[in-house]
Amino acid sequence: MSAGQLPRWVDFGLIPALNLIAAFFVSGLVVLLIGENPLEAVEILLWGSLGYGEGIGFTLFNATSFIFTGLAVAVAFHAGLFNIGGEGQAYVGGLGVAFACLALDRYVPWWVTLPFAVAGGALFGAAWALIPAWLQATRGSHIVITTIMFNFIGAALMGYLLVDVIAKPGSMQPETRTFEDGGRLPLLDNLIPGDFFGTSQVNLSLVIALICCFLVWALIWRTRLGYEIRTFGANPTAAVYAGISPVRITIVTMLISGAMAGLMAINEIMGAQHRLLIEFVAGYGFVGIAVALMGRAHPVGIVLAAILFGMLYQGGAELSFEKPAITRDMIIVIQGLVILFAGALEYMFRPALVQLFSFAGAPAGQAD
Repeated sequence: MSAGQLPRWVDFGLIPALNLIAAFFVSGLVVLLIGENPLEAVEILLWGSLGYGEGIGFTLFNATSFIFTGLAVAVAFHAGLFNIGGEGQAYVGGLGVAFACLALDRYVPWWVTLPFAVAGGALFGAAWALIPAWLQATRGSHIVITTIMFNFIGAALMGYLLVDVIAKPGSMQPETRTFEDGGRLPLLDNLIPGDFFGTSQVNLSLVIALICCFLVWALIWRTRLGYEIRTFGANPTAAVYAGISPVRITIVTMLISGAMAGLMAINEIMGAQHRLLIEFVAGYGFVGIAVALMGRAHPVGIVLAAILFGMLYQGGAELSFEKPAITRDMIIVIQGLVILFAGALEYMFRPALVQLFSFAGAPAGQAD
């Protein structure tokens, strides 16, 4: 281990754990200031998210969306790109999913519609990432700025389409018609014996998300393209010297990233809402940034971080119900603190740990 480096178990395990502990410690102080018991609040949060089948179902449902958006950020991150546009890419990806479902739901079963919906969500999400990628690769426009701008453009586009173009006839609601059975993914409760998950909406898209995790792992660490992506992200100058095209890597990586974000719509549109409606993304794209950072841009870490944020969403709803003094806004504050410590303050503990492990690994005479 060279100077300034840490063991992998520290980098990928201990530092995220310390960030999480710090976030919950500060959150506990906030809960204490409003006159509630932090330990009791944690107990309610854990029980609400993991204490019974329905709570677990809602936790997994939220985690599914976070896995998709976390993978989107992680793929771009390996190429040194910071894709902030997952929100817009997922939004437009919902259009591709909805088109497939609206076209096929009355004629074929769901398992025939599903491949077209997956392709539609991925293609539309990738298409929405293409222009920022091209601008970055050929014009030097910063990917952070362009993807943020495209979030707003995507929201405006979807608002127009849902009000004036594809809205349900005779309805004032900005949404499409409800899909027939051929456009609805089965719930996991319908695929396994018993009624463990209750009324939760966890559905087959969870399996699709886990398959995407494996595919991203295989792409990044087991293919030539993945090697080129990681090389370009680690040292663009060396990558160019090795014959790797920055334009190609930037555009291809962002297309894959946008496709992952677009697939998030499978969970919400085809799995839960069964129609395309306004603002269905609900911030999942932005939380995916924290999920990717906390998961160290590795699919296994992303799954664990996604479950954590799924617990915060579901357990937070239970907490605000059981403890009215802890309002929904307070839950958002707690979630924001986790994002802050996992993202903006992610390297807060690193300098001290580097010094500690450097001292511990130094020879006895040198340590003196």
